[in-house]
Amino acid sequence: MSEADLEWVKVGHVDDLPEGRVKTVTPRNISICLSHFDGQWAAMDNKCPHQGGPLGEGSIETGVDGQCWIRCPWHGWDFHPLTGAPPGGHEDTGQQLYPVKILDSEVFVGLEPEPEHQRTTTDVMAETMVNWGVKSVFGMVGHSNLGLADAIRRRVSDGELRYFGVRHEGAAAFAASAYGKLTGMPAACLTIAGPGATNLLTGMWDAKVDRAPVLALTGQVQTQVFGPGAFQDIDLKSAFEAVSKFSQPVLTTSNHAELMTLACKSAIVERDVAHLIFPDDVQTIPSDAKAGSPQGRIGEDVVVPSEDALEAASDLIQNAKRPIIVMGHGAVSARNAVIELAERLGAPVMTTFKGKGLIADDHPNAAGVLGRSGTPIASWFMNESDLILSLGSSFANHTGIDRSKPIIQVDFERMQLGKFHPVKLPIWGEIGAFCRAICERLDPRSDDRQVKELTERWAMWREEKRTRLAEERGQGVSSVALFDVLSELCPADAIIAVDVGNNTYSFGRYFETTGQRVLMSGYLGSIGFALPAAMGAWAATQDVAEFAGRKVVSISGDGGFGQYPMEFATLVKYGMNITHILLNNAELGKISKEQRAGEWPVWETNLHNPSFAAYARLCGGHGAKVTETADLKEAIATALNADKPALVEVTTDAELV
Repeated sequence: MSEADLEWVKVGHVDDLPEGRVKTVTPRNISICLSHFDGQWAAMDNKCPHQGGPLGEGSIETGVDGQCWIRCPWHGWDFHPLTGAPPGGHEDTGQQLYPVKILDSEVFVGLEPEPEHQRTTTDVMAETMVNWGVKSVFGMVGHSNLGLADAIRRRVSDGELRYFGVRHEGAAAFAASAYGKLTGMPAACLTIAGPGATNLLTGMWDAKVDRAPVLALTGQVQTQVFGPGAFQDIDLKSAFEAVSKFSQPVLTTSNHAELMTLACKSAIVERDVAHLIFPDDVQTIPSDAKAGSPQGRIGEDVVVPSEDALEAASDLIQNAKRPIIVMGHGAVSARNAVIELAERLGAPVMTTFKGKGLIADDHPNAAGVLGRSGTPIASWFMNESDLILSLGSSFANHTGIDRSKPIIQVDFERMQLGKFHPVKLPIWGEIGAFCRAICERLDPRSDDRQVKELTERWAMWREEKRTRLAEERGQGVSSVALFDVLSELCPADAIIAVDVGNNTYSFGRYFETTGQRVLMSGYLGSIGFALPAAMGAWAATQDVAEFAGRKVVSISGDGGFGQYPMEFATLVKYGMNITHILLNNAELGKISKEQRAGEWPVWETNLHNPSFAAYARLCGGHGAKVTETADLKEAIATALNADKPALVEVTTDAELV
């Protein structure tokens, strides 16, 4: 091909590479070793034919024969700096050369016109993933997922996917888990083989136990070295077996579109983790297969309770004098129907902690959160009730549903019905369908006694909180003061991701919701969840119309933030204007309390912290530090209104929680 037909791509200036040196340059997507030797320039294929070592990271060295050679940095293979030919005795034909020319002291490499992309197995699978509604991918690109990463890149370039490169795969897992909890649709996590894949496991367990759909895409070593113990070769199918509903390797003979279809369908229908393993050599196999889609593959998910069950429930409700409703996170998609039923019955609605925010605390029927993270309002109505309607709650021991009372439990998963103990009336059905059907059978109650009692109980609790606001020991801000201000300032439609520990118990007790959605690591209770979860929620605000424009807030202690602090830099990189509220008491306060309660000495719960506010500013975000209650309002208001990631570090009193 003539020089006129080549594309000449600038790769640097002559001063960039001294005489006797080599470097790697990447015109377009081609990795080239550029060498400057004996006053001449040369460009050759950067990959050593032995194991693909990068010649441009090597050096020009004098051999025992007195000649100079480019020495591969991996295993020492030699090549002539100008011709790319190996020393005598090798069977290799040498490296491919590319034309080089110098114009006005700039170095150019001549490339043939870029060939049309040849579609691959991973292109088919990425297209299938998009067809199934996957919109966001969190992960890290690495040596054993490059083919898959390129297929994802193409979908990103076409505007069909968003990609967020994280600093630790565990953060990708939590972000995807939170995305699934919020939207009911899976986001994907991308990792390499070995440690990249295993770093996902905590977040995958979080998704599994909280029934959130997630798609895990892990690279793997080449199929030819499976088993013997190659670098980063572990049995990923076994590693993910317990945590995933679906886990399969992608092989050369697989039906690639069907495999991704089954993974996406499993994640969505089972509300669980689906996992695909991509050996390195399978990712770039040419393919002209058609991408899969959900058309004709998935049905409606509404299960209507039987007439007998509805009649029995109607009788129990009509005969109850003080019915209450416990709404769990399983009722998230039916919360409006639950509230309508409560209004018809004049019944208090208390939520599990995972369900916090499904009914706003300023609603006349709201009774707040029940259990350890709850309010005395919910506990009082639980004690006084004579019938419990449990809708989408799983009777976790933290919740404290009184199992001695008559219980109607409704759930669309039959295994959840009476899972831990018998209930008076277990009903299999979708919660919204149950509420609509039972409302048709019940006349509105004229007795508004419980609604009036709710008003009285809220007034008592708010007065109690006001007295706690006055408690100051001069050792930091109290949690009640912080969440009093946040209750006032936080937008009603915000999405709030919380962590674990005393900060989260205080949030459940003191923060009053006005319509916010709350995300948490429910049954796993994993520290470090909040900030990565906020990343997942922010991605959902870009992907899903229901959440568009909503503010995302995350809340953690210093212990939780310390798990994934570098992800604040990820927020800055992608312009995620998340506000993080950090309660800094310089210790793992919840553990200290447990040690004291168990009559153990408090040991190794103290933390040595930097200035988190200064760190946020160093990352390029907004950072503010608060040590006095009087400064809370201005600091939080400024952070919420910032047009970039913001962190408010609040020095808190570990005893005033």
